[in-house]
Amino acid sequence: MNPLHIAVLMGGWSAERDVSLMSGAGVADALESLGHRVTRIDMDRQVAARLAEARPDLVFNALHGTPGEDGSVQGLLDLMGLRYTHSGLATSVIAIDKVLTKQALVPAGIPMPGGRIVKSADLFEADPMARPYVLKPVNEGSSVGVAIVTDEGNYGNPIARDATGPWIDFDELLAEPYIRGRELTTAVLGGAALGVTELIPKSGWYDYDAKYTDGMTVHECPANIPDEIAEACKSLALEAHRLLGCKGASRSDFRWDDERGVDGLFLLEVNTQPGMTPLSLVPEQARHIGMSYAALVQAIVDEAMAADWPVVDGTP
Repeated sequence: MNPLHIAVLMGGWSAERDVSLMSGAGVADALESLGHRVTRIDMDRQVAARLAEARPDLVFNALHGTPGEDGSVQGLLDLMGLRYTHSGLATSVIAIDKVLTKQALVPAGIPMPGGRIVKSADLFEADPMARPYVLKPVNEGSSVGVAIVTDEGNYGNPIARDATGPWIDFDELLAEPYIRGRELTTAVLGGAALGVTELIPKSGWYDYDAKYTDGMTVHECPANIPDEIAEACKSLALEAHRLLGCKGASRSDFRWDDERGVDGLFLLEVNTQPGMTPLSLVPEQARHIGMSYAALVQAIVDEAMAADWPVVDGTP
């Protein structure tokens, strides 16, 4: 293995900044342990100048949310002629947008919940569909801004204008029917599905706090589910990864209504920049198949370095 100069891009200004900083620190430490030279960059508005000054062989994109996961940073890096890890511009634009993801995957046979865009102001007049249903921002990850609206919930009926929820921060939301059952997730790396994990929150549901607070969620890896469900998760995650054109690691999240068998399995979203924190699911699934954290990071680097790359002004 030839040592590389790798810039680890982390932080930024999204709602997932703190998680990105944890991911980036872990990645940078692992890269240094492997003998690479690392430049840590907490992304700000001068990121282009800082990257031009660093002149790395590769940018490891450890950003989460916008603008690191929505195509903005990918477009910048493409214009600068810099290699980077994970998915490219077009894939990132589609995958961060839950509506565009449905439009890309559902016609190809990937089962996803139905849904429609609603104006937040209309929620104060009437429910957009029968309760229970889920409201979520169109282009945020990590369960940021998700609300489950039930008859027993405390949002009111209809939703009260002063109730705390995503309607305060977003003018439009995606409304989807709530799928009862279990939370499953599958990571894909290098054209292979790593495994299936069931996420069991100790209270409530698998929201942002449950994802990133130690002890709030039980990760059952591998998930204690029928073989046909595990294989379906792996197959659907691989196909979604392929259809969207994902690179590096991706992670597909599912809801499974265990009273309906395989017909109750629905893909919710595909994460093109999955977390790399101590609590993150991709490193956990990699460990289960005998791959260390450092080996996982190196595998992501190797795929990015092996990929064909456009040339800008003669610079690869």
